[in-house]
Amino acid sequence: MDMGSGLPLRSGVRVADRSSDASMQWRAWTRAFVTLSRARALRYRPAMEQNSTIAAPATHRSLFVFSLIYGGMTVLAGFLAYKQFAIGPLAVESGILAFLLLVVISSAISQLHGEKTANRLVLWGFVPLAISIVLIGLVLALPASPDMPADNLAAFEKINSQTPRIMIAGPIAYGVSLLLNVYLFNRLRVGKGDGAGAGSIMVRGAIASALSQAIDTLIFISVAFYGEFPITDLILGQMLAKVVLSLVLVPFLIQFAVGWGRALDKNPA
Repeated sequence: MDMGSGLPLRSGVRVADRSSDASMQWRAWTRAFVTLSRARALRYRPAMEQNSTIAAPATHRSLFVFSLIYGGMTVLAGFLAYKQFAIGPLAVESGILAFLLLVVISSAISQLHGEKTANRLVLWGFVPLAISIVLIGLVLALPASPDMPADNLAAFEKINSQTPRIMIAGPIAYGVSLLLNVYLFNRLRVGKGDGAGAGSIMVRGAIASALSQAIDTLIFISVAFYGEFPITDLILGQMLAKVVLSLVLVPFLIQFAVGWGRALDKNPA
């Protein structure tokens, strides 16, 4: 009986051992699966972080700052044009100073971020220009306060009331001349560097600015004033003044703007 009774005992021990082995093996497999899953997650996490970084690139600080200044200059140029200053015997409308800054900024953007980005900046410049025209028309149409002095009202209306031909001439001259400036500035580039000769930033800027400003003067004066009075002397005088300023001021301003832009991009906010 002892032997008979021991037989089922040994059989039960064997069954328990097998069950314990299966349980231990299952736990080992579970731990191995969890470890493998964690290893894969750690392995692919850098790639996921890299992909998320690529999907949301940082904006260049120089592009942001220059775009703000550019939008302001497109609006300010029209108001400054009502005063003329003298360069020797030549009378020059003050709006050219803001317009030359548009040339400088578009050239600097082209140098730093490429021709396509500079062209987009020029085209986006029509937006603040159009908004300002609409707002000026709206303000002129609104009734003036009876408390406003008559002289102030007359001066405001005189400055902001433009003939349709002038309002058409401005945007046309702006678009053609600035796109031409960006085109010439890039086509004069020699190689990939900023080497000497025609490929330097200053020389390219001077040539592109002088030619584009001459075209700007021809388009604006012809569209705005042709047929109202003789315009030949006005065109020649304005062209000469703009070319001189383009050769004297613009090259140094472009060089400064490019250096400033590179400094902004090295120290992002």
